[in-house]
Amino acid sequence: MIKGKPFLTVEQIQTRVKELAESISSDYEGKEILAVGILKGAFMFFADIVRYVQVPMDIDFLIVSSYVRTQSSGEMKIHADLRENVSGRHVLLIEDIVDTGLTLNYLKNMILKRNPASLKICTFLDKKPRRKVDIHIDYAGYEVPDKYLVGYGLDYENKFRNLPYIAVFKEIT
Repeated sequence: MIKGKPFLTVEQIQTRVKELAESISSDYEGKEILAVGILKGAFMFFADIVRYVQVPMDIDFLIVSSYVRTQSSGEMKIHADLRENVSGRHVLLIEDIVDTGLTLNYLKNMILKRNPASLKICTFLDKKPRRKVDIHIDYAGYEVPDKYLVGYGLDYENKFRNLPYIAVFKEIT
């Protein structure tokens, strides 16, 4: 159940997405990137940000899971790997939220083994209080507290992804 007002409104989300896209466009000026979305959670943020990035890009996706209900299992499952070759390319890995950092660290190391020209990480939400591994985030939308968030692609048991805003989720047992 979701109670109260949105944690982040549609307007706050879109303003920050545009700011991130401007930074990415500036940093990658004169280069072509391979934007890699991490599904399912990042689908809304990914779709929004790639619309505003002003450099040439190819797009690919990874489908990865590590959560059971509201807790990270720590075990990574790759359900769909990249189709594009990353060797020699500028890869921008786009995630919805960095929590423990375990999934992103795993994916970062997996991609680095494939010899990209560069690899940068963009996340919409950065939940530092739960971090278990030190991972550098190049572009972060918002730092958020240790609360379970849903909406704008974030889910609870695959529900609430379609909310256009982000809310704090409270499970009723």
